[in-house]
Amino acid sequence: TCIVHLIRHSLGYVPWKERAAMAALLRPVYTAPTVEAAEAALQALEDSPLGRRYATVAPAWRRAWPHVVPFFAFPPEVRRMVYTTNAI
Repeated sequence: TCIVHLIRHSLGYVPWKERAAMAALLRPVYTAPTVEAAEAALQALEDSPLGRRYATVAPAWRRAWPHVVPFFAFPPEVRRMVYTTNAI
């Protein structure tokens, strides 16, 4: 699981008119400087009205969390290059 595919999967649960808002809630999760900040952002997404309305999104991230956490070992500049497995 790569970040790009996880985002696409998550947005698949959300209607078009609310995808931008959900993407804005997801962005702090995968751009967080630390794992702890990412977990806090994921909790904030889960507790938000949009997160409660589309309750399948946060659990999808939690299931994939063991695959997401290794990305935080890289500096932000490198993370942007390895968010997707498409280049591989």
